[in-house]
Amino acid sequence: MKSATGAHTGTGAWLLQRATAVLLALVLPGLTFYFIAALPLDFAGWRTLFSPLWLRVLMLLMAAALALHAWVGMRDIFMDYVHPTGLRLALYLAVIVYLSGSVAWLAAILWSMA
Repeated sequence: MKSATGAHTGTGAWLLQRATAVLLALVLPGLTFYFIAALPLDFAGWRTLFSPLWLRVLMLLMAAALALHAWVGMRDIFMDYVHPTGLRLALYLAVIVYLSGSVAWLAAILWSMA
């Protein structure tokens, strides 16, 4: 019987982390240039900057990719260094709640600016 704490080969997690790394590496320089070129100085400027739907969707996708990337890294750290099963599962839950809450919070902020 497989353990509930990650006793599998990890190939899927490895591929997920590499795919999110490539996605972030391709998109983040363009977003950085977009923000630097616009350089809003007040709230109205920031609101205008985030008004296009494509940018809000792209930001949310990048946040989800970053959260998935961070999750795989934290999961691997916990699997390697946290040996008590209960503590490891509690840490998994804490990280999942934090990362999904952060993405949901960003979504709420982005769509409140529409």
